[in-house]
Amino acid sequence: MRPVWLAVLLLVISGSAMAVERVVSLAPSLTEMVVELGSADLLVGVLDAGERPAELKDLPSVGRYGQLDMERLLSLKPDLLLLWPGSVGPAQREQLKRLNIPTYVAEPHDFAQLTSQIEAIASQLGRPERGAVLASELRQRLAQLRQRYRREHPLRVFYQVWDKPLYTVGGGQIISAALEVCGAQNVFGDQALPAPQISVEAVLQRDPEVILAGDQAQLDAWKAWPQVAAVRQGQLRLVTDKGLERPSGQMVEATAKLCREIAPDR
Repeated sequence: MRPVWLAVLLLVISGSAMAVERVVSLAPSLTEMVVELGSADLLVGVLDAGERPAELKDLPSVGRYGQLDMERLLSLKPDLLLLWPGSVGPAQREQLKRLNIPTYVAEPHDFAQLTSQIEAIASQLGRPERGAVLASELRQRLAQLRQRYRREHPLRVFYQVWDKPLYTVGGGQIISAALEVCGAQNVFGDQALPAPQISVEAVLQRDPEVILAGDQAQLDAWKAWPQVAAVRQGQLRLVTDKGLERPSGQMVEATAKLCREIAPDR
């Protein structure tokens, strides 16, 4: 049996020379990426986690986040799996390694990795030209955003993921990279975990100038601590675009919305 790492290496070397016809995506962000590359016709199954793109509403499901239906996946006879490690549990990832199905693993931690992975996936799908065009467009848009929102002294931002318990994003999470594009700095960017649990005291100590959250009640709760710069200055901002949580091409425009939330004067 050919090990999966060798299958991945062969795919990278040969690029579009290996014709892919049946793709299963094991993450919503990767599903979205395939659609952005004009290759939805190659998808035969997806892992469900939230709303699907409209054109894929009738596509077979191979399970939900963290619960892969291995029997259903095998019945679809994929010749390529697109995998984000966090969407499948460790035990099932080990099972996948033993299936001898070519697999491309994507877990971008910044935008340089994201655009490179878009190009690589496009090559896997046999559509490298589309990947090159999309990646170039995204890089140009990111350069525009960096130029527009650049600051000599980045804004200190606390990005709240949840409140009970209190979670944020760490430095290796691509949302931290989105903040940097917007001329901001994640106050917990020194944390290695992608979603570290922190305390209110730790937030008070780091004194963010802006607090971001996806729920208004979570933002309002911070008004109990008027000593925080973000509260004093009225910089409690609601993040409305869930696209920041899905690292695909659309995340660049979700980042543009984030920039406008953080710095509407620019």
